[in-house]
Amino acid sequence: MKISVTFRNTEGEKGQRDYAEEKINKLDKYLDTPAQAHIVLSVEKFRNLVEINISANGWNLNSKEKDKDMRLAIDKCVDKIEKQIKKQKEKIRERKPVSIRHGRRKNEDTSQMEESASRVVETRKIILKPMSVDEAVMEIEETKAGFIIYRDSSSENVSVVYRRDDGNYTVIETNS
Repeated sequence: MKISVTFRNTEGEKGQRDYAEEKINKLDKYLDTPAQAHIVLSVEKFRNLVEINISANGWNLNSKEKDKDMRLAIDKCVDKIEKQIKKQKEKIRERKPVSIRHGRRKNEDTSQMEESASRVVETRKIILKPMSVDEAVMEIEETKAGFIIYRDSSSENVSVVYRRDDGNYTVIETNS
């Protein structure tokens, strides 16, 4: 992890810098990719302020704390960042599909789904009426159906006409 420490209104003490870097390096175990951390240590009257900004994996994690002791403020700030990282990791874990989380291949899952989802629920028998494409479109409009299967009167082939989402129609012709 690349760490930069900035001191404001105080002289940079090596002990504080080392302590802050040591605490931030412990967060590296939670991050998968290289990260950048920027730590700002400042003093205002009797308060010690710590601000930590971490950029990693497209995340921007920020934390601010103030305390009478600089080390306590650093500890509180690092704890906040650690909670943010864990929360972000949990969100990613929840969003991943089951196949990725459990190491299964996608085609294994789809074959299992096909077995369970490929049941025939309903069977209908229809009589193919001979008609033209225009007659089929008119019948779809009259019945408000989404599609119609018919026998084309000019070619004697089975065809399907269906209404698209944009309001137009598509004709599917077979060679039978």
